[in-house]
Amino acid sequence: MLIMINDTLKRPLTDLRISVTDRCNFRCHYCMPSDIFGHDYVFLRKNEILTLEEIARLACIFAQLGVAKIRLTGGEPLLRADLEVLVEMLSQISGIKDIALTTNGYHLKEKARPLRQAGLNRVTISLDTLKPGVLKKLAGEHLELERVLEGIAAAVDAGFAPIKLNAVIQKGVNDNEIIYLARFAKDNGHIIRFIEYMDVGNLNGWRMDQVVPAREIVQAISSQMALEPIDKNYRSEVANRYRYLGGGEFGIISSVTQPFCGDCTRARLSADGRIYTCLFAHSGFDIKTLLRAGASDEELAQVLISIWEKRADRYSEERTANTGTPSPRKVEMYQIGG
Repeated sequence: MLIMINDTLKRPLTDLRISVTDRCNFRCHYCMPSDIFGHDYVFLRKNEILTLEEIARLACIFAQLGVAKIRLTGGEPLLRADLEVLVEMLSQISGIKDIALTTNGYHLKEKARPLRQAGLNRVTISLDTLKPGVLKKLAGEHLELERVLEGIAAAVDAGFAPIKLNAVIQKGVNDNEIIYLARFAKDNGHIIRFIEYMDVGNLNGWRMDQVVPAREIVQAISSQMALEPIDKNYRSEVANRYRYLGGGEFGIISSVTQPFCGDCTRARLSADGRIYTCLFAHSGFDIKTLLRAGASDEELAQVLISIWEKRADRYSEERTANTGTPSPRKVEMYQIGG
């Protein structure tokens, strides 16, 4: 039986983001800086990570509480073995209408088709730059941009359409590529979403003066291509949408300058089995211990209901209203995805 629940701000629970691993092959400085996450960094052990069956069981309970959309994240989710098996399990859950994946695309060339065949509906690929040297500087000297581009092409060949691209824009880093990224996406039939650089986690040394505001991104693109704003597809969609008058669209995720906490309907499940109700949460609830201690589905559902009905998160709104105030410690993004 479907039970619809709301938090203290009357926000329903409709979306679940599942981190399937804390590992990643990129070392983006805004998420997993290489000076901290080097070769000797200790990631979660196999027995500390939820099994595919445990993830599917929790997803089924979430579906009974109103979740209809699932997004698989990491770390880098394509590093999780047998991810297509999990996708197939999730696709069979009653009430789940959409399964999406966010990936850096490096292993998508090999994985796109089996994931599509398993039931994956949509793919979002991170693409912060179109310059090979900038990618190496941003995420690791061992990385080749061509592999990411091949992954995008493989996703198209596998039948994913439209492909969404995510670009985190930072002042003095890649803000000079906004037009190039927009044209690349438009010319290839993709939808790019420019993301304001956020203070995720505690390791990136975030400062407000590194943020390129959404309005500046829109101004840069409109100076080259005629466009107009269009309505969101649904209320809780995170991106503000714009349409090119010649066809195609892009989006802006403006969590810093135009926060959208009031429409947030997302819960997050970390790879080690913790429930988070905000990307910027301080801590999560350990559901794995209850799960492995033999709790019934009904008992687990009651715990999830209690967590959501007590939820009052609105970090981005509070941060924007109190810019300059020291930020509280937050969970790292690689632990719960974007």
